[in-house]
Amino acid sequence: MTTANPTPAASFKANWRQYIIYIGFAVIFVIFALTLNEKGFLNPNNLLNIVRQTAMIAVMAIAMTFVLSAGEIDLSVGAVAGLATVTVAMAIAVAGPVAGVFAGLATGLAVGMFNGWLTTRIGIPSFLTTLAMMGIAKGVAMWISNTAAVPILSPGYSWLFGGGSLFKIPVLLFWMVVFGAIGHVVLRRTSFGRRVLATGGGETAARYSGIDTKAIKFRVLVMSSTAAAFAGMLYAGRLQSGRFQLGEGDELSVIAAAVLGGTSLFGGKGTIIGTIVGALMIGMINNGLILMGLEFSQQLIARGGIIILAVALSQKRS
Repeated sequence: MTTANPTPAASFKANWRQYIIYIGFAVIFVIFALTLNEKGFLNPNNLLNIVRQTAMIAVMAIAMTFVLSAGEIDLSVGAVAGLATVTVAMAIAVAGPVAGVFAGLATGLAVGMFNGWLTTRIGIPSFLTTLAMMGIAKGVAMWISNTAAVPILSPGYSWLFGGGSLFKIPVLLFWMVVFGAIGHVVLRRTSFGRRVLATGGGETAARYSGIDTKAIKFRVLVMSSTAAAFAGMLYAGRLQSGRFQLGEGDELSVIAAAVLGGTSLFGGKGTIIGTIVGALMIGMINNGLILMGLEFSQQLIARGGIIILAVALSQKRS
C-alpha cells in the first residue's frame, strides 16, 4: 500500500515550530518597518548598524551552538572577549598588529583548554567551570590593564577587525558570514559535527558507539573560548581600544541567540543558520526598542518578554 506524500502545507503545519525563528524575525521586522519607518528603521545605515552591533554576538553564538549541542554550556564568553580586547591592545602597543592577533587567539585557546581540562578531566560541570572563569577572566583583564582603556593605534588592524567597510559593506558582516559558513559545514557535513550531536543527544549511547565524548566536549569548549576571543578582537578593532568592560553580559545574548535559533539547551540539536538569525533578531529588537524611545528599564522588560515567547514556541514539544 502506497502512502501519499504530504503536501507542503501539511508538512509546514506539522513542523511549523522549527521555522518559528524565521517567522518571528519576519513578523518583528515588518512591525518595526511599519511603525518606525519615519524614525529611520529602514535606513540602510541603520540596518548596517544592526549588523555591526550583532556580529560579535553571532560569532560567539555560532561556537556556543556546538557547546550546547554537545550537552555543555559556556558562561565565560563575555568575560573572555573582554580579556582578549586587553591582551590584543597591549600586544599591539608592544610588538605590532600581528603580535596582537596571536595574543588574542592565544588568550582564547588558553582559557578554552583550561575550561575543557577542568570539565572533562577533573569532572567539574561546565556550568560551574565557566561561571568561575567568568570572574577570573574579568579580574585578570582589570588587573593587567589597571582598569583603564588601552588604545589601539594601528589603522590596519582596526580596519580588518571591525572598523572597516568594503564596498560600503561592514567588514564585520564578512566575518559573520565566514564563521557562519564554516560552522554550518562543520556541524552538518563532517563526522565531527555528527559526533557533537550524538554526544549531546545521548552521551552513554555515544560512548558505546565508539565516540570519545570527553574529547568532543574538550574541543567544543576550546572552540567557544577561541571564538569569544576572536569576538573580543572584533570589539577592539571596532572601538580601537581594549577595555575589560567590553563583552560584559554578552553570554546571555549569546545563549539566547543559539536557543532562539533552535539549538536545544539539553543537547543533541543545533542549527548554525538559525543561530545567526537569532542573533540578528536580538540585535533588531534592541535597535527597534531604542528607536521607539523606550527607557532602558522598559527595553529590558520588552526584550525579555519577546525572547521568552519566541523560545517557548521554538522549544515546546508536542
